[in-house]
Amino acid sequence: MPRVKPPTRRADLLAAARQEFNARGFSGARMESIARTVGISKAALYLDFPSKEALFEALTTELIEAMLPEAAPAEFGDLPAEALLRHFIAVLAQRITSDDMAFVPRVIIGEGMNFPDLARFYHDKVVARGLGIVTGIIEHDIARGELACASPPLAARSLISGMLFAAIWKLVFVPVGAQAIDPGEFAQSHADTLLIGLRARKDHA
Repeated sequence: MPRVKPPTRRADLLAAARQEFNARGFSGARMESIARTVGISKAALYLDFPSKEALFEALTTELIEAMLPEAAPAEFGDLPAEALLRHFIAVLAQRITSDDMAFVPRVIIGEGMNFPDLARFYHDKVVARGLGIVTGIIEHDIARGELACASPPLAARSLISGMLFAAIWKLVFVPVGAQAIDPGEFAQSHADTLLIGLRARKDHA
């Protein structure tokens, strides 16, 4: 069996895992299939990732660590509310519906009840971080006097829920004949709705 050179092995393993999770979900994914795709033994794969859960977590963490800095700056500075929120929504809509990340909501929403440790990992490492960023943006903009909101954490959940809807629509309904949603158009519409609501609260405060 051909061996993979060490410098590329982790990247190849994660790419093969992404392909397997996309095709089979979490419960149906097989470690031996991932190892075979890369050209190593199952035992060698377990040396790098001791379980299928560890492999899923590593893959998801890498995807999120690449996405979040793209979605929002570490410091908001003088950036206005609209620019920050629209950019975050646009990036998230594109990424969460992309082939690279489609397996993540599929696994968590479809199989999270059967794998509570994965659901807990996703909540703590992904959802909570995303909500924290959006809540921080909204609070930043309230302090600047641009927006008003009785509960920034709940507004952040409204924002994230729209992105999950886009992912569910692509994963569940498009394959059975529903019309596809353009992520860019959806992101713009979702941002419009959110910002109008927050501005309306400010106007009537």
